[in-house]
Amino acid sequence: MPRETAVDQPGMGALRSWRELKEQLQALQDSEREHTEALQLLKRQLAETKSSTKSLRTTIGEVFERLHRLLRERQKAMLEELEADTARTLTDIEQKVQRYSQQLRKVQEGAQILQERLAETDRHTFLAGVASLSERLKGKIHETNLTYEDFPTCKYTGPLQYTIWKSLFQDIHPVPAALTLDPGTAHQRLILSDDCTIVAYSNLHPQPLQDSPKRFDVEVSVLGSEAFSGGVHYWEVVVAEKTQWVIGLAHEAASRKGSIQIQPSRGFYCIVMHDGNQYSACTEPWTRLNVRDKLDKVGVFLDYDQGLLIFYNADDMSWLYTFREKFPGKLCSYFSPGQSHANGKNVQPLRINTVRI
Repeated sequence: MPRETAVDQPGMGALRSWRELKEQLQALQDSEREHTEALQLLKRQLAETKSSTKSLRTTIGEVFERLHRLLRERQKAMLEELEADTARTLTDIEQKVQRYSQQLRKVQEGAQILQERLAETDRHTFLAGVASLSERLKGKIHETNLTYEDFPTCKYTGPLQYTIWKSLFQDIHPVPAALTLDPGTAHQRLILSDDCTIVAYSNLHPQPLQDSPKRFDVEVSVLGSEAFSGGVHYWEVVVAEKTQWVIGLAHEAASRKGSIQIQPSRGFYCIVMHDGNQYSACTEPWTRLNVRDKLDKVGVFLDYDQGLLIFYNADDMSWLYTFREKFPGKLCSYFSPGQSHANGKNVQPLRINTVRI
C-alpha cells in the first residue's frame, strides 16, 4: 500500500500542475479578450473624438461666420442709413443756403435803396419818392424763421454695441423662449402668476382645484404648456435665493400621480438643487454637479432630434450637465419650486426668464 501511494503521488502532482496551468491560461485568455475589447473601445472613442472635433470645428466656424455675416450686413445697412441721412441733411441745408442767400441779396438791395433815399437832402424830392419807394421795397423784406433738424448723430452714437446687439437679436436662434406654465397640471399648493410665467409654493390651504389625470397630486410640480416633438429650443429659469428646486423636461405621458421618482427611466430629465447649496443631475443614482457659485439663473437647451438636453449657468453660459437620450414622444418643460418653510426658507418663486427686445 505504501508503495502504490508513492507511485501515484507524482501523477497527482502533474494533474494539479496541469490544472493550474490551464487556469492560468484561461485567466490570460480572459485578460487578452478584455484588453482587446478595451483597445477596440479606445480606438472607437479615438475615432469618434476626432470625428466630433472635426464636426464641432465646422459648427463653430459656421456659427461665427453667420454672426460675422450678420454684423457685416448690419454694418452695411447702418453705413447706408448714415449716407442717406447725410445726403438728406446736406440737401436740406444747401437748399436753405440758396434760399437765404437770395433773400439776403434782396434785403441788402432794400437797405441800399433806403440808405440812398435817406441821404436825399431835398425835402420835396424825398417826399415825392416815398410812395414809389414802398412799391420797390415789396418782396425785399423777409423774416428769417430759420428751422432745421439736427443731424441724427444719436442714431450712431450712444450705446452703439448694445443697439447693434438688439438689432441682431431677431436673427439669433435659439433665444430664451417665452414659455408659459400649464395651470391644468399644477399641484394644488402651487400659485401661478396671471401670465403663467411664475410659480410659487403656498403654505396656505390647498386650492380647491378640480383633479384630473393631467394634474400632479403629490409632487409640487407643474409643466409648461408647450409640448416639444422636434427642433431646437432654449429657455431660462430664474432660481435666485432658493434652497430647493427641480427643473428640466418630462415626457408628456409620464405619470403625475403619487410619489414620483424624478429620473430618466420614469420619463424625467432634470437637475435639482437640494440641501440648500448642493446641485445634482437626477440620474440613477444622482450625479453631483460641480457648481462653483450659487446659481441665479439656469438655461435649458433642447435639441430634440439629436437627443440632447443641456443645462447651463445662464449668467455666464458655463456648462452644468448633459442628458443624451432617444426621446420617445413629446416632452414638456418641468418645474418644481419645492416646498417653502415657515422660517422663510425657499419662499422665492421660480420664474421663466423672458428676454424682451
